[in-house]
Amino acid sequence: MRVAIILCGALGREVVAIVKRQGWDVELFGISAQDHSLPQRIAPHVEHKLRALIPQYERVIVAYGDCGTGGQLDAVLQHYNVPRLAGPHCYEMYGGAIHDQAMAEQPGTFFLTDFLVRGFDGTVWKTLGLKQYPELQSQYFANYTRVVYLQQTEQPDFVARAEAIAQRLNLPLELRNTGYGALETRLVTLMNEIGAEQYQPVLPETLIFKDNPPALQTHIKKTPRPRRGQAAAVSRKALAEMS
Repeated sequence: MRVAIILCGALGREVVAIVKRQGWDVELFGISAQDHSLPQRIAPHVEHKLRALIPQYERVIVAYGDCGTGGQLDAVLQHYNVPRLAGPHCYEMYGGAIHDQAMAEQPGTFFLTDFLVRGFDGTVWKTLGLKQYPELQSQYFANYTRVVYLQQTEQPDFVARAEAIAQRLNLPLELRNTGYGALETRLVTLMNEIGAEQYQPVLPETLIFKDNPPALQTHIKKTPRPRRGQAAAVSRKALAEMS
């Protein structure tokens, strides 16, 4: 059975690692994590990718949370009968009860993941305009009380980067080793069930979003299809372009 996974660029390295560890024969298609700066782009980008993939694959999985789309992504997936990972966002997928407890203790918690630690300057600082207008930092982060780094992997250089980020934000840093958490368990469950008839995708004539937002269209990348019996692999360049 030919299976495609559409994934958020912020989950790129982690999903690739899970696919390799599980030995799945799937093909991965990444959408730029920069869509999170304007979440209204996520659902249209996913829809247009679905329309390209459904004629080619027997099943499609979407590795996203709701990610701030306000239900728009779920409306698209229902339209095409395509499942996604359960959960509101990657922080909850990684952290689970750790995330929930952190938010209950201090609602002003700023979360980091391996992805954000790797690309904080481009993903957060530049996107918020703080390179050009550093005086806005105090306004953007006024209500945050701490930084919690949800660690997918234990790497000393990542901890050092997280410490530098916390210092830049003038906030204390706490570490929580989560691994891949529910991202992996939910993806494994979905892969085990994906052959069921209930997950047969459909291709309606009508689109929910007729216009694919042009600004980030070039960031949608296809990963090379593996040879039969091999797990999917993604080039460093493709991963970088998802970010």
